[in-house]
Amino acid sequence: MDSVVEDSATEKARLQWRCRRGMLELDLLLLPFVESVYDDLSSEDKHKFHLLLDLQDQELLECLMLQTPPQDDSLNDIISQIRRTV
Repeated sequence: MDSVVEDSATEKARLQWRCRRGMLELDLLLLPFVESVYDDLSSEDKHKFHLLLDLQDQELLECLMLQTPPQDDSLNDIISQIRRTV
């Protein structure tokens, strides 16, 4: 049981580290989402969130600010969820 809790805590710490980007705006959008929503996401939505984190900082910011749609339309839902968290 302790190893499961530790693995979950380690995974969350790694995810928080991945959310720390080169732009304060992204930190302010992504970190609260991870803290308050990520654990309750479906495995499909978690996968989409990880795909979103694979984007370059500028592209990610443009998607989250709705300036440019993501190339992968399936990411629109997770983008909406992130925006609702802020």
